[in-house]
Amino acid sequence: MREIVAVDIGGTHARFAIATIEDGKVITLGEATTLKCAEHGSLALAWETFGRSLNRELPREAGIAVACPVSGEILKLTNNPWVIQPSQLSARLHLDNFVLVNDFGAVAHAVAQVDSSYMKHLCGPDVDLPTEGAITIVGPGTGLGAACLLRRNDRYFVMETEGGHLDYPPLDELEDKILKALRLRFRRVSAERIVSGPGLTNLYEVIAEMQGWPITLRDNRTLWQNALDGSDTVAVAALERFCLSLGAVSGDLALAHGARGVVIGGGLGLRLADSLGHSGFAERFVAKGRFETMMTEMPVKIITHPQPGLFGAAAAYAEAHP
Repeated sequence: MREIVAVDIGGTHARFAIATIEDGKVITLGEATTLKCAEHGSLALAWETFGRSLNRELPREAGIAVACPVSGEILKLTNNPWVIQPSQLSARLHLDNFVLVNDFGAVAHAVAQVDSSYMKHLCGPDVDLPTEGAITIVGPGTGLGAACLLRRNDRYFVMETEGGHLDYPPLDELEDKILKALRLRFRRVSAERIVSGPGLTNLYEVIAEMQGWPITLRDNRTLWQNALDGSDTVAVAALERFCLSLGAVSGDLALAHGARGVVIGGGLGLRLADSLGHSGFAERFVAKGRFETMMTEMPVKIITHPQPGLFGAAAAYAEAHP
């Protein structure tokens, strides 16, 4: 058993924790430390702040999840001032070994390794996720993340994808109107324009315009709160459409991956854990024509681990360096 540093870097926050690993698995994940990226000039400075908070030297191994594609000599994160150069990380963070993984790839690693008690049933048969075959992981947050987990012969493989950038699929007359309206704002309307934190604002504004009602909510955080507590009728209508679209997109990705199970993740996935079960998510998820029977046989879960990105970053390192 040995210690490593787990890191989950998003657009706004960077989270750090000490994890213990053994035989390719995460054994424990310590308490998370959350730092605002804007208050630290670089990953190295935030790393040092974390070390000082623990009053100890940090382990020389790390699993690091980043909210961007992991390719090229320079990684640039959305809404984050940091520039990460993979070739310089060992020297700047004093590491002997590290693994870089996309943030939703990290969630897929977490799905592969967390205890089944962290999987809340959403729809489909209430059974465990399959131990063989593909599992689709999809989740809304600042964007729409997607990954595919393949389990085979007691091993697993993670395929990082940009599935959230598939075209938005309108499925009724109202959604045809939503797509037409959003085409006036964006050169291309992807699923992420609808199924994401900012996507709720897009839906709210378009629906309000259709009703001829004034747009009274401008702050995205307040909009989400009002949608969830039911205090704004238009916000509630936008959230209902959001859940329908999440179901449709999740089902499409499952078909594309040849999946035998689906897991909803992302910061909003957990926040919607109680709402999705009472929405039209399940009906849209299975509404795939000739494949409807197959879709009804697919278990759909929500991952409820409080830090799936950190856990998954540690799991990615443990799997690569058992």
